Amino acid sequence: FQGGSVKAGKMPEREKTMQCKQEAEQQQKEDEKEGLIEFYGSYQELFQFFCSNTTIHGAIRLVCSKKNKMKTAFWSVLFFLTFGLMYWQFGILYREYFSYPVNLNLNLNSDRLTFPAVTLCTLNPYRYSAIRKKLDELDQITHQTLLDLYDYNMSLARSDGSAQFSRRRTSRSLLHHVQRHPLRRQKRDNLVSLPENSPSVDKNDWKIGFVLCSENNEDCFHQTYSSGVDAVREWYSFHYINILAQVPDAKDLDESDFENFIYACRFNEATCDKANYTHFHHPLYGNCYTFNDNSSSLWTSSLPGINNGLSLVVRTEQNDFIPLLSTVTGARVMVHDQNEPAFMDDGGFNVRPGIETSISMRKEMTERLGGSYSDCTEDGSDVPVQNLYSSRYTEQVCIRSCFQLNMVERCSCAYYFYPLPDGAEYCDYTKHIAWGYCYYKLLAEFKADVLGCFHKCRKPCKMTEYQLSAGYSRWPSAVSEDWVFYMLSQQNKYNITSKRNGVAKVNIFFEEWNYKTNGESPAFTVVTLLSQLGNQWSLWFGSSVLSVMELAELILDLIVITFILAFRRFRSKRWHSSARPPPNSHDNTAFQDEASGLGAPHRFTVEAVVTTLPSYNSLEPCGPSKDGETGHE
Repeated sequence: FQGGSVKAGKMPEREKTMQCKQEAEQQQKEDEKEGLIEFYGSYQELFQFFCSNTTIHGAIRLVCSKKNKMKTAFWSVLFFLTFGLMYWQFGILYREYFSYPVNLNLNLNSDRLTFPAVTLCTLNPYRYSAIRKKLDELDQITHQTLLDLYDYNMSLARSDGSAQFSRRRTSRSLLHHVQRHPLRRQKRDNLVSLPENSPSVDKNDWKIGFVLCSENNEDCFHQTYSSGVDAVREWYSFHYINILAQVPDAKDLDESDFENFIYACRFNEATCDKANYTHFHHPLYGNCYTFNDNSSSLWTSSLPGINNGLSLVVRTEQNDFIPLLSTVTGARVMVHDQNEPAFMDDGGFNVRPGIETSISMRKEMTERLGGSYSDCTEDGSDVPVQNLYSSRYTEQVCIRSCFQLNMVERCSCAYYFYPLPDGAEYCDYTKHIAWGYCYYKLLAEFKADVLGCFHKCRKPCKMTEYQLSAGYSRWPSAVSEDWVFYMLSQQNKYNITSKRNGVAKVNIFFEEWNYKTNGESPAFTVVTLLSQLGNQWSLWFGSSVLSVMELAELILDLIVITFILAFRRFRSKRWHSSARPPPNSHDNTAFQDEASGLGAPHRFTVEAVVTTLPSYNSLEPCGPSKDGETGHE
């Protein structure tokens, strides 16, 4: 039967359906199978996949509304607007983080307080016997100068007549150097020098100062002062420093005894002794004594108050001092930390004679963060200035050391007020003729920060300061001064000549037991930065850290796709440029080349490509037959 043979040759419908289903499932599995690293074929496919699967809010709207161009445009603008605002906030946070802000922490501590060092100076340089002769000569020249300029005979003001000198007795060397730096008056308007033997003029129309010239006298300038008293003191001090520099051990000169200046010394109701103070000489403030500077046995205060501090009775009466160098009476006191030099010009203040001065202190410590948070230094080792003082680093120590080093470099000598560097010597116009000219020029550059000392010298990260407040009362009182001065004369063999300006009393104590510590802590740490970034990300996109990774993956995929597409385009252009002409062209070059070589035998290699044809049954269409076909014809 023909119909039966056809039915037998065909695959049953049920088996055919199952085979088609298996093939469809296998093809689906092959389509869904992904590689280890998968890249998309176009930018559109990449963005569509990202927006459909990301956890960032609003991105899915770009895919869902692709059939509505108005909604797509709206969500696109909204998405990129929020994206830009978020990263604008990110920029602000990063800028704040890299500005390294700090928080100020204020702490109040209660503990036994270490008493600070206290330096007390006589406020008048002593007329030492080693330099008395030269000082007398300088006084003689100064008296004559005041007589010429102001018609003032200073010798008449001295009752002992010891200032009567003859100009012929002056040293020629000293007179020569003084005449090189004369004290003169100049016109305020045009600064024209006042000629010798000029008629009397209005003193208010003139400024007084002294002339400073270079070594070859090619350049000179007039160091002027609005006050004649200041001009005379500065001019006298300039020559006084030169005299001190000529004495090898002038800084080691000592006034007779400690008891000649300090009549009484008590700390915490106990008497002071020589182990509690050190001595040094200041060119302008005279003999200075520093109490509690010995680091091995420092004073401590367990209680505040005037009875638990330092109490001093000092002599303020002038004896054989230099009236042209110092014009005040009293003493000068300064409170500072141990292992720090006493800069009397900066932090000291005067003690009045006949007055009891009570100074209350409050300790304050400051600790700064170094590194990126502030421009402070731990110990000064990273500051490009050599420390010339035998003390720890402070900003004032660094500034003075910087000036002294520049002084030695520019003027070939050192300034007498500051420590001497290695291999240098103090300035003296008998050896360095024009050092005064160089010094005042350098001082002007120093004040204008041309030398860069204020920029180089940084603040220390840890420092201790003492906030002072003073109270005054008359001492001794009118009803008790007789017996007080009598006891002092008996105990200290003090001959009272002026009760009003003879003595003074100083009390230095802690005002309270507590001391304040100012510390710094980072205001913006890495944890704070991440927290702020997370807050901004959640505010604008409502997503998490994984969303950030998704965005990073998107950026990476964009870079890779761009590279792949560019590489394919480059290869395509290169292949087209090197392709051969088509076979049907009229170019016979290849054929001629082959024909020319027919005489030689050739070996041909044939490669067979075998393709397995599909079975008969697989050629039949899958799915049910049309019109209810059962296989019968």
